[in-house]
Amino acid sequence: MDECIAAISTANGTGGVAIIRLSGGNALEIAETMFKPSAHIKEFVPNYMYPGEIAGDGFSDYGFMVFFKAPKSFTGENVVEFHCHGGVQIARGILKKALLSGARSAERGEFTKRAFLNGKLSLASAEGMADMINAESLALLRAGKMMYCERLTKEVNVLQQNLTDVLARIAVEIDYPEEDSDGLDWQKIAEDITVLSNDIKRLNATYSGGKKIKSGVTAAICGKPNTGKSSLLNALLGYDKAIVSSTAGTTRDAVEGDIEINGVKFNLIDTAGIRERAGEIESIGIERAKAAISYSDILLYVSDSGEFGNLAAGASGKIIKVFGKCDAVKPHGDFDIAISAKTGEGLNNLKQLMYKAVAGDFSADSAYIVEERHYNALKRAEAALSSAAEAIGECTADLISVDLKEAWEALGEITGETANEEIISAVFQKFCVGK
Repeated sequence: MDECIAAISTANGTGGVAIIRLSGGNALEIAETMFKPSAHIKEFVPNYMYPGEIAGDGFSDYGFMVFFKAPKSFTGENVVEFHCHGGVQIARGILKKALLSGARSAERGEFTKRAFLNGKLSLASAEGMADMINAESLALLRAGKMMYCERLTKEVNVLQQNLTDVLARIAVEIDYPEEDSDGLDWQKIAEDITVLSNDIKRLNATYSGGKKIKSGVTAAICGKPNTGKSSLLNALLGYDKAIVSSTAGTTRDAVEGDIEINGVKFNLIDTAGIRERAGEIESIGIERAKAAISYSDILLYVSDSGEFGNLAAGASGKIIKVFGKCDAVKPHGDFDIAISAKTGEGLNNLKQLMYKAVAGDFSADSAYIVEERHYNALKRAEAALSSAAEAIGECTADLISVDLKEAWEALGEITGETANEEIISAVFQKFCVGK
């Protein structure tokens, strides 16, 4: 990895400042051919920012250069950054000059990949960084920070260390069976495996909330025709997304939008009004409404009469009974909250009810699972431990070790310790070229 790579590290477009980053063994040598400091210096001191002229392809720009010396840099290699004016052609021209001077164009996520390969961060930490960059909600930003700060990696490392201790005891039994006349305490081994398995299950159970943080909470709005479902969607979004009409069956397909409540993204789905008699096209919309009811995390069941029938049958998530149009009709019947999409009455309270319905999923104070890749790795580790536990008393020590090693390697995929090139490449494809 001595080869120097270069890329524009700021977003494409016009802005105040653009940054061109170089990383590799000869990054400073290339940069010195492109930069003329404003004052004479003998050498570039690491971590200092120097003003001067930056050479581009056919022009120069006044800006700054900063040098980060290996291994005290983001990538663990020599890194140079040019800070220039934020014009598109300026940044591209300086990058082109760097490439002509001996660097090559960086691939997607290659700077972060080099940081991982040089031991500056774990694979889970890199994924956390990607989630922070791409976060569409405050909750995902916080989850990304949790992974980036190595909280998940530390917890997985503890699991691996405990598993290593079990493997070490079994290895002694395999290699030196004559050393202990009483033999290995397999009951203690079984108890330790059970503890490990329970710890993994407990960690993996957090994926229920982590998946909602990653993808958002799905909240379907259902009810009979003309009960104010589309008006409620528009009111929650704060703009007119769905068509509102007094004609029954206006909404024939799901209309979607998203909002953020207490930092969590909620994906709203306005569904077709459900009734017995409907035309062919409307019937398709009703079937899609029933499907949305079945998979949504929250169901906002809207009624303007106070009567709630069995339209929510088959719902898998929390049902919130909403009495709509309380500005026109005095609320009555069995409902959870009364609202008026027209006046806004009750909307803030409804949002808090929606958050409260799923808040338990976001209460983890320690590390939690957000990525499906981590969830699958933990499931494989759990299955391998289960297999090892069942084999005690039935199989030889070396065969039990095979299952335990499989669990250890599955855990290592999360941190990157045992991840193969396919997994590593897939992770860093999530990044832009300059990161």
